[in-house]
Parts: sequence; structure tokens; C-alpha cells
Amino acid sequence: MRTARETSSSRESSRRTQLRSLERASVDAQDEGFDLIALGRRVRHLRKQAGMTLDALAEALGTAPSQLSLLENGRREPKLSQLQQLAKALEVSFDDLFGAEPPSKRAALEIELEKTQRGPLYAALNLPSVRISSRLPMDVLESLVALQGELRRRLEEQAATPEEARRANTELREEMRAKNNYYPEIEAAAQELLDAVDHREGPLSHHVAADIAAHLGFSLRFVKNLPESTRSVTDQKNRIIYLTQGTSRQWDARSVLLQALGHQVLGHTEPDDYSEFLRQRVYTNYFAASLLMPQATTVRFLKESKARKEIAIEDLRDAFAVSYESAAHRFTNLATEHLGITCHFQKVHESGILHKAYENDGVNFPADHSGAIEGQTICRQWTSRQVFEVDDKFRSFHQYTDTTVGTFWCTARTEAHSSGLYSLSIGVPFEHVKWFRGSDTTSRSSSRCPDDPTCCRQPPAALAARWEGQAWPAARANSHLLAAMPQGAFPGVDTTEVYEFLERHSRQD
Repeated sequence: MRTARETSSSRESSRRTQLRSLERASVDAQDEGFDLIALGRRVRHLRKQAGMTLDALAEALGTAPSQLSLLENGRREPKLSQLQQLAKALEVSFDDLFGAEPPSKRAALEIELEKTQRGPLYAALNLPSVRISSRLPMDVLESLVALQGELRRRLEEQAATPEEARRANTELREEMRAKNNYYPEIEAAAQELLDAVDHREGPLSHHVAADIAAHLGFSLRFVKNLPESTRSVTDQKNRIIYLTQGTSRQWDARSVLLQALGHQVLGHTEPDDYSEFLRQRVYTNYFAASLLMPQATTVRFLKESKARKEIAIEDLRDAFAVSYESAAHRFTNLATEHLGITCHFQKVHESGILHKAYENDGVNFPADHSGAIEGQTICRQWTSRQVFEVDDKFRSFHQYTDTTVGTFWCTARTEAHSSGLYSLSIGVPFEHVKWFRGSDTTSRSSSRCPDDPTCCRQPPAALAARWEGQAWPAARANSHLLAAMPQGAFPGVDTTEVYEFLERHSRQD
């Protein structure tokens, strides 16, 4: 038999073990943010499970019922000694107090509802809070939690931050690289429409573009008062596509129309988040390009040019009456799949900032920690930067660039835009340069970017020695980089303005 001393010692050891357990639980809870709401709901559940009233438990703790009520409602943080008293009064272990899982489904719902109502999203809506008590029916509790969860999901997904937008861009670029930027299902959809309007050869005229719209059951309206935040507006109820007659817009009306039709043909629905919005935009751009530069005729044109070792993006532009940028994008769609040529594309602002890019040839674009390349500075030695210094803007500029991952040949041009001058370039590894016009260029540079900052990101030592600490430039702040992406299913579009536009024109029609 155990002696009284042994029993007392055992009890003391157990008490010390429990106290250490409580201290560890308390420390862990503090490290994890100490969820007062979850703790309070658990205390209330355990109290009711023990058949104790609020007054009875408060008396056992030596506190006022109002103070215990604050604890159970997650509005008061208990002291370590009070947690020990709670465990003793409720005859539970400390683990029961700090359990990871809510004690019941109802408790889990109550915790979720309480957290939501105390959060910033709910506060921004200026809605009255629902009093959570045992008299709140279970089905009402479930509905409120589900509704608020869906509201939170929509608000969070439609208010993309620049970081989220960059992540979406990175994911989409990885998808494009994996597919060699070639989407056969979109090519097939475009060819089906071309066959339907009997378009076989040559540039796609405005007339044929209108025939495609008519074949799909849409009529066209050219207006001067299109909402400023839009390039086109589609009235899906009355099957009307509104386009602008203005001369200030810097895009091809055919392309805008075909992109609008692409949403219909590809079965797009209102995007749930920025990632889906971006993906839909890329797919509709691809669809429009597949109509403006049909796969069969474009591939034949490129193969003939390759046979002559005369591939040139400007020839593709002229043959199909599209912009240089459109021709460059279309080349990346077909080059690897049909010509066996890997390549990369860049659109770079005159400031050196990379705006758009694609690659499947291993070129080492500068990137941030997340893999995003948009907004990064391109090396001064690359063709896409060197072209800004070339006097002859009529012809394309060609250059070889030796990099840390190999030698690349690039062809580039500059085009003006309302936001400044941009270079558009297509590049290929040295092994493929023989197929291109301009492969005989003597222009050559060497780049150690982005691996070596002394290549061009740091000033030369002699220059730095003279001016370091003596210059104070006034930076042109890009405040838009600090702001969240515009809200809404279609970022940047004023939905009210669009609805008012459609309302006016529906009455006129």
C-alpha cells in the first residue's frame, strides 16, 4: 500500500505537472495569437456540460458573473491563475481548455460568426451585429456563417493586391511556357469561324470581322460615348457589341471586336478573381490573333520564310495588316509548335522597365523572390534597351547578346504609346539565328545581368567615386504600384457607367 507521504508527494507531482502543462498551453496560445473567442466558447461549453450556471462558476472562481461573461464572450483575457481555477472548478484538464478543435459544431459556428463580425470586412459594411446566444436557431446560425463566408470570399478575391496580380501573371506565364504558348483548342475554334464565313487567304478585313459577328448573332454599333474605362461593351441581352468611333484609341477595332466575340465563343463567365480575369484576357487575345493571322496561312508564310532564311517579324506584320506587337505575339504562338524554334518576347518601356514577356528558350529574365518579372529592370546591354539609342527607327535593330546562360540574337523595334516609348523584341538562342533576316549583324554586347549587379545596376567605380553622396534625384513616384488592383469582376471598369450606357442605348434602339 502507498503511504500518506507517497500519496501526498504523488498529488504534488501531479499538480506541478498540470501547472507546467498549463504554462506551456498558455505560452503556446500566446505564440499563436491566443484565440480568446475560441477559449471563451470552450469555457461556456464546458460549464454547461458540467451543469453549472454562470453565477455558480463565477462564485467558484471568486469573480463577478459579469467578468466571467466577458471571458466567455472572448472579450477578456484570463490570467494564468484564473485558468488554473477554471480547470479545477470544471474538473477538466488544461488540454481541454486549450483544445485545437471546437467542442461542438454549434460552438465552431458561433466562433466563426463572432470572428467575422469583429473583422474589418464586416465593419466596412456598416451592418448591425447579430447577438450570438443559445436562443439563436441552428439553421439561422449556419446560414449567417455561410453568407458571411461567401461575402468575404468575394470581397477578398475581387480586390487583388499588386502582389496577387504579379503572382497571377507568374502562374499564367508558367502555363504558357509549358504549352509553348500554343493552344490548339483556340486555334480550332477560330478556324471553325473562318470556315463559316469562307475566309481563306489574306488579311482579315473589317467586313469579314463583321460577318463573323453576324454569324454569331451579334450586331455592331459604333458610338462616340463608350465608357472611358472600356474598349468595348457587349449587350448580351440584345446581342449588340458597342465599339468606339473615336480616333484617340490606340488599338485595332478588328482586334477589339474579335476579343469581345472571343468571350462568347470560349464560353467565359464573369471572372471570380483577378487570376481568372487575366487568363480570360490572354485567351481572347489569342483567339483574336488566330482570326487575324490564321494558323494555316501564317505557318505556311513562316515556313517559306524559314526556307529562305528570311524570317522577319515586320514581314509577318505587313502580310496580315496587324501591329508589330500582334505579329510578335503570334510568332511566339507558332514558332515552337510548327517551326521547332524556341524564343522569347519582351515589351520594355524606355525607362528600362519590363512590362510584358514570354520565354521558352531559357533566357534569364530578372525576377523577384516570387518569380514575377513584370516591373523588373532589363539590362542596359540587352537589345530591348539598346534599340532606344539607334537613330534608324524605320528598320528593325538586330543584336547578339552574350549572357551567363548563352548567346541570344534579338530583333527589336520601338513604338510610341500614350504612356511613352516602348521596345518590342523577339529573341532566339544562337542555334536558331540562321533562319532570320539580320543574322549577319555585327552589333554585339555582353551582359552579366541579373546575376552580377556590377554589370549595369551599379554605376562604374570611377563615376561613383566622384558623385556618390553628392546627388539627390527627385524620383518620379509610381504611386499606382502601392495601390490595390481596382475592384470588381472586371478590374478598373466602372460598372455603373457601363449599365447607364446600356440603358441609354437600349432606349435609342
